Amino acid sequence: MSHDHPHEHGHDHDHGHHRPDPLTPAEARAKAIESLLVEKGLLSTDAIDAQVAAYEADIGPMKGAKVVARAWLDPDFKARLLADATHVIEEVGLAPSTNQLVAVENTPAVHNLVVCTLCSCYPWAVLGLPPTWYKSFAYRSRAVIEPRAVLQEFGTALDESTEVRVWDSSAEVRYLVVPERPAGTEGLTEDELAALVTRDSMIGVAKVKAPALAAR
Repeated sequence: MSHDHPHEHGHDHDHGHHRPDPLTPAEARAKAIESLLVEKGLLSTDAIDAQVAAYEADIGPMKGAKVVARAWLDPDFKARLLADATHVIEEVGLAPSTNQLVAVENTPAVHNLVVCTLCSCYPWAVLGLPPTWYKSFAYRSRAVIEPRAVLQEFGTALDESTEVRVWDSSAEVRYLVVPERPAGTEGLTEDELAALVTRDSMIGVAKVKAPALAAR
C-alpha cells in the first residue's frame, strides 16, 4: 500500500474499535520481557511507570498541541510546517522527528484521518502514547474502507461536500493532523489554544471544540 497518497472512501457500517483486542505477539513478548527484567532486578516497575508517564505527559500529546496552536496563530509557521514538519517542529522546542513527519491540514473542504494499516506506526514524539483503539484491527481496517462511518462513531459528523483523506503511516513516514481552529477562539493565547487541542484531533477522529463546549 502506497504511503505517498491518501485513500478516499466513505460508507456506513458498524464499528468495533471499542472492543479490546487480545494481545498481539509483539505485545505479549514485550510484557514477558518486562516481567523477566523486573524479576531479575534489572528494571523496576517505578522506572517503567515513569517512562510511561513521560510519554503520556511530558512527551505528548501536549507537544503536538503546541505545534498546532503555533500553526493557528502564525501563517508563516503553518506554511513551513506543511512543507517540512520533520524539522520545523524544532521552532517550538521539539527535537526533529526521527521519522519523516508530514503535517496535513483540516479545512471545511478536506478532513484528514490517520491510520496505520500494517501495524500501529504513530508519531510518539509529538503525540505520546497511541490509544488502544488506534492499534486495533477494527480501526486499522475500517478507517480505510469506510472512514465516514468511523468518524461518525467517534462523534465527528462531516458535511457531504467535505472530502475525507486517509493517510497510512509507515515506519518511515508519520502524520500529524492540524485540525481546524474552532470559532470563538480569536482572542486566546498560544497556551490557551494548545489546551483545547486533543490527541484525537491530531489523529483526525475528532474536531477541536470551542472553549465553552470543551469545558462541558
